[in-house]
Amino acid sequence: MIQQSKPEPVIALRGIHKSYDDLEVLRGVDVRAHEGEVISLIGSSGSGKSTLLRCINMLEICQQGDIRFCGEAVHWSGDGPNRAPADQTQVVRMRTQLSMVFQSFNLWAHMTVLKNVIEAPVTVLKRQRGEAIDEAMALLEKVGIADKANVYPAQLSGGQQQRAAIARALAMRPKAMLFDEPTSALDPELEQEVVKVIRQLACEGRTMILVTHDMKLARDVSNHVVFLNQGIIEEEGSPETVFGNPKTERLQKFLHASVAV
Repeated sequence: MIQQSKPEPVIALRGIHKSYDDLEVLRGVDVRAHEGEVISLIGSSGSGKSTLLRCINMLEICQQGDIRFCGEAVHWSGDGPNRAPADQTQVVRMRTQLSMVFQSFNLWAHMTVLKNVIEAPVTVLKRQRGEAIDEAMALLEKVGIADKANVYPAQLSGGQQQRAAIARALAMRPKAMLFDEPTSALDPELEQEVVKVIRQLACEGRTMILVTHDMKLARDVSNHVVFLNQGIIEEEGSPETVFGNPKTERLQKFLHASVAV
């Protein structure tokens, strides 16, 4: 019987190193996300979680290590601090398939919610405007703010702004989504609006890498949890293992402090 090989991960990071001058933020990190998997990155502030996420879509440039997207390796030129992507066309193409949702929403203040959602599909992906509008309205309905399509971001609550940002990310029809602390800027009531949407996306089988301080969210939606500490993976595994049977003293203390908060 011929054994079928496992499909290439959507995102594969190997040996990622990142420093800012003498500050070593990431010290050889490996992470893989297969199609339909949700990977949660947890850890205290300064552990390297957000930096790792930003290295995936090259908002930050790692000085060492390999990044592969759907089996395609990022091409590099130079070494160490002089390292840079060798092919900007490749970078742009990969970024269009890697939607990122930021902590601070990053909506365009001078555009309505609807225009925020259709801008990239129309200008970057060259979709027909009518098609983009129809899809945007369906996505705004999906995240529960279709009635806010024609208002500006300043007229929305924080939770509504983040849901608009998620709709904008989905409008690119990405192969994977990156979430950088999507609920940390919100008060608890508004946070739950966004958590509900993220849970829905996880149930749909979206490929996601999620940096979060919300341990309940990480436990509930993840297939795999990675605990970063001082730039290395201290511990990783299924949510049941990481949260139910932490092995290292550092993770035990982190989880205890998180519950206490």
